[in-house]
Amino acid sequence: MKIQWQTLSESALTGLIQEFVTREGTEYGAQEVPVSTKVEQVLAQLQSGRVEIVYDEETLTTSISTIDGS
Repeated sequence: MKIQWQTLSESALTGLIQEFVTREGTEYGAQEVPVSTKVEQVLAQLQSGRVEIVYDEETLTTSISTIDGS
């Protein structure tokens, strides 16, 4: 189920994005990027429509996924 980012409170959205960007295995760059910068980047991607929030009712988990442009 897709969740519109605009329907979340600011604190809920920030918490969701922070949890997403700090998950194990999400750091691939050679240079460390501050969490606050990552949060800003993901928020910008949500606002531009490049990514979306998806809730999986089966696993009761929420994730942020790229939107398939095809």
